[in-house]
Amino acid sequence: MDTLAWDKQGGLLPAVVQDASTLRVLMLGYMDRAALLATMEGGEVTFFSRSRQQLWRKGEQSGNVLKLVSVETDCDQDTLLVMAEPAGPTCHLGRSSCFPNAPHDVLSALDARIAGRERQRPAGSYTTTLFEAGVRRIAQKVGEEGVETALAGVVQDDDALLGEAADLLYHLLVLLRARGLSLADAKAVLQSRGS
Repeated sequence: MDTLAWDKQGGLLPAVVQDASTLRVLMLGYMDRAALLATMEGGEVTFFSRSRQQLWRKGEQSGNVLKLVSVETDCDQDTLLVMAEPAGPTCHLGRSSCFPNAPHDVLSALDARIAGRERQRPAGSYTTTLFEAGVRRIAQKVGEEGVETALAGVVQDDDALLGEAADLLYHLLVLLRARGLSLADAKAVLQSRGS
């Protein structure tokens, strides 16, 4: 903490908050030493409110906290990148991000949604019916979608291929979840291979 450039901006550092799963930029806040320490010790992202001149833990009233995953600094030691898991919308307008058009990893967002469906099992959800049918049925769907994707690649147009590829990816994510795995686990394997 002592190596950070606190004196550049009057004791405050900008803190860019990014969703650890989807990589979407969620918000920008400011941290002083006390806010960074509270974040590191408490595990929930805390900022220094410039308008109220006090610490505030994100979501302390709404319940939409940001659970800390990691913090890193930029090359000049004067900006923080906070990776967090949001527990609800981050923006006070009820949006997931204060930057509504911020890019994100669509597959990771889908994986998170599938994980939620697995936990909650809402009635009427196709994903719920897959989980309740079990691993064998889900694996069968992955096989069917794989064949349909391969066939579309050979004999159909680009739109058909893209549609089948999307179906295959969705069912593959469901299969991973049914086995207690995630997209992040598959990405880790790819990363270990140097991809």
